[in-house]
Amino acid sequence: MSRVAARLCRRGILAGALLLLASPLLAQSNAGIAGRIDQIIGQPRYRHATFGIEIYSLDDNKVVYAKNADQLFTPASTTKLVTEGAALGLLGHNYRFDTRVYRTGPVDAEGTLHGDLVLVGSGDPNLSGRIQSNGTLAWENVDHCYDGSPDTKAVPGDPLLVIHELAHQIAASGIKRIDGRVLVDATLFPEGQRELGTGVVISPISVNDNLIDVTVTPGANPGDPVKLHVSPESAYARFLNQIVTGPGTAQTTVDWGDDKVQPDGSHVVAITGTAPAGGPGILFSYRVPQPSRFAEMTLVQALQRDGVKAEFAPYNQSVEFTKLSGSYTGEHIVAEHLSPPLSQEVMVTLKVSQNLHASMTPFILGAVLGHARHNVVQSGFDLERAFLAKAGLDLTGASQSDGAGGSEAAFFTPDFMCHYLLYMLHQKDFPIFRNALPILGRDGTLYNIQVDSPAAGHVFAKTGTYYVEDRLNNDLMVTGKGLAGYMTSAIGRRYIFALYANRVSIPISDPDAVGKIVGGTLGEIASAIYATSP
Repeated sequence: MSRVAARLCRRGILAGALLLLASPLLAQSNAGIAGRIDQIIGQPRYRHATFGIEIYSLDDNKVVYAKNADQLFTPASTTKLVTEGAALGLLGHNYRFDTRVYRTGPVDAEGTLHGDLVLVGSGDPNLSGRIQSNGTLAWENVDHCYDGSPDTKAVPGDPLLVIHELAHQIAASGIKRIDGRVLVDATLFPEGQRELGTGVVISPISVNDNLIDVTVTPGANPGDPVKLHVSPESAYARFLNQIVTGPGTAQTTVDWGDDKVQPDGSHVVAITGTAPAGGPGILFSYRVPQPSRFAEMTLVQALQRDGVKAEFAPYNQSVEFTKLSGSYTGEHIVAEHLSPPLSQEVMVTLKVSQNLHASMTPFILGAVLGHARHNVVQSGFDLERAFLAKAGLDLTGASQSDGAGGSEAAFFTPDFMCHYLLYMLHQKDFPIFRNALPILGRDGTLYNIQVDSPAAGHVFAKTGTYYVEDRLNNDLMVTGKGLAGYMTSAIGRRYIFALYANRVSIPISDPDAVGKIVGGTLGEIASAIYATSP
């Protein structure tokens, strides 16, 4: 993980549940679990921190432990629980993104398209190599958007898989030459805003998560050349390797330096930094500044590879897509990609805490369901609010302004989160929702937390991490760390829980300590719940 400034890692009768949600949950303290939690959070390092905790027993239909449960806490990526649950409820688990390519003119007998070729962005977050032959989406525990760690991985396979498949279809349709432009219509919702966790650009078109992966491999000895492996390789970006192999004790550091935009819209990027001699290759991700141009250029190159004569469209030329949209009809389709069901996308987003995907979700809701053309993201949040209000939730305990939890307006009370998770438990898509959550000590963002605990494998929960640099003390300040979800205890009792730790100071020399120390503490509390059964 390379960025320090702001980080996001990142049962009963329904009617009875709704009646319960309409009024505040009554906290019932349990001496056994209370003593264990007090012991865990009473460490000196937490002297200035604040914890918010609520544990709800599904077997007893009541809160069995609460600490600051009605106070607002910075939730970080536990926000994604609300975003993705609303998307499931509003779009349905089987919703599929339909990405189409249209021609705007006729194709003559020689195969020349007299007009433009337009790829229309549908908001599909997974135009990438995630798609598997069985219709599922692949993911890695440490996603490539969280770069700079030896554990960071991109999913295996071709990151331009969908682009290449669309190009194959276009060539198979009989088009051999395009005398117009190859364009990407990214007007479904606004392109250009960066999501607040990892800085990736939000767009209706998302090729390889709008990232170019650059794996940095140092030489065996100081001064040896550093190797770069770029994926996907394309005309969109060329990287000037100015990284040096340093001593074996050096840390791998990469800075995306001078980034020059060329007349055709491509980028020449100087990369500086140091990598330790003999060290492992580490993946770093270049955040694509203009996803629509990236998609255009990769599609043109894919077409050329399939024997179709096509050229890059002039850069920054004004295009009136409203006029071209008259050709967005069935008889003009030359290629189409139907995504795996939304249930798969929700799993990717929650398992790995994928910030771009979660940040796109309110835009998708506003554009697809709200049919908004202006202020699309607000339309999406209006739909989410209606979904939450229909659930009978007290929205005074919630605040949200982005899908991933990176906004300064992101706050939830532990009590709200437990209410919400209780509501989701009674929805028809709950098995999908629960199975999309990371599993303690097993996978996703919990793969390395409490691995040897008896609770490992029995806790399904979303993590959240937000921290900033404390320059005064040259430390990191964890402003938000969270863990919320479901578990079945050692004796078979079922619980919903929401755990938050805010304002914890961590040594800057070891950024991984955020997960190991604060994340480990929340995992320890979850393990205590599992073992103690309050």
